[in-house]
Amino acid sequence: MLIGVPREIKVHEYRVGLTPESVQSLVARAHRVIVERDAGAGIDASDAAYRSAGAEIASSAREIFARAELIVKVKEPLAQERALLRPGQALFTYLHLAPDPQQVRDLVASGAIAIAYETVTSSTGGLPLLAPMSEVAGRMAVQVAAHYLERPSGGRGILISGASGTPPTRILILGAGAVGSNAARIALAMGGDVVVLNRSTEPLRRLESELGARLRTSSATPEDIDREVRQADAVIGAALVPGGLAPKLLARAALAAMKQGAVLVDVSIDQGGCFETSRPTTHADPVYVIDGILHYCVANMPGAVPRTSTYALNRATLPFVQELAERGVIQALRENQHLREGLNVFRGAVTRREVAEAFGCDWTEPSRALGKP
Repeated sequence: MLIGVPREIKVHEYRVGLTPESVQSLVARAHRVIVERDAGAGIDASDAAYRSAGAEIASSAREIFARAELIVKVKEPLAQERALLRPGQALFTYLHLAPDPQQVRDLVASGAIAIAYETVTSSTGGLPLLAPMSEVAGRMAVQVAAHYLERPSGGRGILISGASGTPPTRILILGAGAVGSNAARIALAMGGDVVVLNRSTEPLRRLESELGARLRTSSATPEDIDREVRQADAVIGAALVPGGLAPKLLARAALAAMKQGAVLVDVSIDQGGCFETSRPTTHADPVYVIDGILHYCVANMPGAVPRTSTYALNRATLPFVQELAERGVIQALRENQHLREGLNVFRGAVTRREVAEAFGCDWTEPSRALGKP
């Protein structure tokens, strides 16, 4: 199979779909890989390194999309990339379709086969391709909060750990999944006063067992959220509905009761955000202020640490890329239920229920769309 890797064009996105090592693995299995010129520059992977791994270097994204059977990316295709997709061509990347109606319309119109990293499942019920970036984003969220709590950045002028005779920063984390648990670990390690709220109790029990008595937890009822938000210096939004819109956990009215200069970090922004006042931002212009509260809503947080992120992501995605290439896209989707869960759009049909519900459009069950062998 001919696999294409275009250069990412989202603002300050430095990750790349395949590393030279991943390319080498695919070429060793008799597949061909074509990589856009300078696609790996953000992770210090030169075109020469890709050539040594067996890749062909293309001069443009247009060439990649025109030739490749399978496109492997990191972020959702932007409008100019969606215009290059061909009927029957497969796209494997993060999509986050629920809050993005124009992307859905364009993917449907393209006739392409769109498989989303974030909804591929595992035999244990997890999200193995979302997990590595959730880990990175969760850990980064605390770094981000620490930075924007500094006075020159517009925050309250406080240190996460506090100092002798002064209290630590109160950090509220909404959600105890991969993002929330990683944020809690880093926040505690930095000396913060950490509270985690979650709707179900089992993840909270696991976190308490792992992190000890310094961590405080509670259920994520509206009353609990309202109480904790008033005391928080930083709030990290980590709520997730796989494939669907994130729940809105914090209304605008709640900002009035918060400490001036407090920071909201919405890691759920890719799925629409879990704060009512959230809107996507970029690494070039990451924050805005509403009612005296700083909002950080960068939709590709892990793109700021591309080497870490790309290699972590490739360890998770490469086995699925290999399966798609070796069995063929259609057969791989038919035979692998977990990969099939990642199928969001198939040749003009929306095949992810949560996406269809978000837009009130028809949903086609993936197995039905794929048809019989």
